[in-house]
Amino acid sequence: MPPTLASLVHHSALKLTVRAGEDRLDVPVRWAHVSELADPVPYMEGGELLLTTALKLDADDAKAMRRYVKRLVGAGVVGLGFAVGVNYDEIPEVLVDTAQEEGLPLLEVPRRTPFIAISKAVSAAIAADQYRSVTAGFAAQRELTKQALTDGPEGLLAALAAQVDGWAALYDASGAVVATAPEWAGRRAARLTADVERLRDRPAPASSVVGGPDNEDRVELHTLGTGRRPRAALAVGTASALGTAERYAVHSAIALLTLTTERSRSLRAAHERIGAAVLRLLLAGHPDHARAVAGDLYGGLLDAPFRVIVGESADGDPLDGLAEVVESAAARSGEAVLVVAEGPERLVVLAVDGGAAVEACGEYAATREAERAAGGQEQGDEEHELVVGLSAPAGPIAAAGAYKQAEQALSVARRRGRVLVEHEQLAAGSVLPLLADDAVRAFADGLLRPLSEHDATGRGDLVASLRAWLSRHGQWDAAAADLGVHRHTLRYRMRRVEEILGRSLDDPDVRMELWLALKATAAAE
Repeated sequence: MPPTLASLVHHSALKLTVRAGEDRLDVPVRWAHVSELADPVPYMEGGELLLTTALKLDADDAKAMRRYVKRLVGAGVVGLGFAVGVNYDEIPEVLVDTAQEEGLPLLEVPRRTPFIAISKAVSAAIAADQYRSVTAGFAAQRELTKQALTDGPEGLLAALAAQVDGWAALYDASGAVVATAPEWAGRRAARLTADVERLRDRPAPASSVVGGPDNEDRVELHTLGTGRRPRAALAVGTASALGTAERYAVHSAIALLTLTTERSRSLRAAHERIGAAVLRLLLAGHPDHARAVAGDLYGGLLDAPFRVIVGESADGDPLDGLAEVVESAAARSGEAVLVVAEGPERLVVLAVDGGAAVEACGEYAATREAERAAGGQEQGDEEHELVVGLSAPAGPIAAAGAYKQAEQALSVARRRGRVLVEHEQLAAGSVLPLLADDAVRAFADGLLRPLSEHDATGRGDLVASLRAWLSRHGQWDAAAADLGVHRHTLRYRMRRVEEILGRSLDDPDVRMELWLALKATAAAE
């Protein structure tokens, strides 16, 4: 620990005598400073032992003496060393009384004790304390390194908690608690998730100090990782501010966990390359080869029904967020998940059907949808917005089909201005919303324009007649009754439709295109 006034008083070579402030001798001394100024306060930082011979002090001026002492106390001076036998044979009584009243320790320095001896004693004690702190820090670093190598992050956290006499917690990139030490700190660490999330939004590396839950302790939060986005976070809770040795231990833990994180990052890159290879084999129709390449990496994912998720965004941040959410949910539930980035703007995920990862994807998309609605964005306003397509459940043999389903759902999500669309929803709904595409409308307008121009001349109602005839599946009497005309009139109109369009209504493809064109035109109206 740093030197205190008590340690200086007990220093046998200094022969110091306490004249006032006996109950405050345990205060640490940051430095010893000599000054003969009547007002040395502008040159003080606080925490000093001030040494003086009172060359500029007038013992007969009681007000000046009292003002001198009060100024020192206000500046944070921890003690006053007064040399006797130089300018004063003894310490003036007014100085002793004022120091006692203000709680300022007053030490009498005999003539035979030079100030340099006191300064050297303080300096030596500070150096010794710093050396002990550095030595303890190195010892802590060795212990933390040992635990990290033998027991991983959990062992490191346990060693760190012991070093700081508190608790420690590790959070993943999503802000979820990964590990704590001791075990009882789990609930306490979980209540700091919001603070960890706020810290993640700041440029890395970042740190902050917060009051612990229910003001139980003081907590330091530190981001981990060397990239633009933090890969994890460390929380350290203690009853009071960290000392020098404890600070060394925390910094060592940050360095070791960062190394572990970056090593995991390299392993993750290799993992991603394997995942990309597995995905390519599945889409190429080689599930057995995909299983051979995957080995045990993805557990039973390739043997159970899974969903294919395809996400796109012109801005990579939403995709990063989606990947983090899906992977964290899978990790917490013990599920296997395959995440492949197909460039910075496209993400493909294989996740267990009905599992936590698929659920987390839906929740993340719903959150993004709500944020878009709250921001008042119109459909298509933000090109960088996240769009996600989700396939129906499938197995390894049908992976290519599931991938195509996810792409189809994603395309619909983009056209409808939605964040997420499930392929199963498309089959359960109507085809009519799909006709709201500008290209479909343009096709419909072009196909029906000759008929509309004919009707505009007042020479018949070909468009309405065509709609009635198609809706009645070509039944002449029923369609004519709907229009209120004779069936021969309707036959004549249909021949005119064929003549104007240059297409035969006997062709089922022609009838289908005309019907869809009519529906698209009605939807636009």
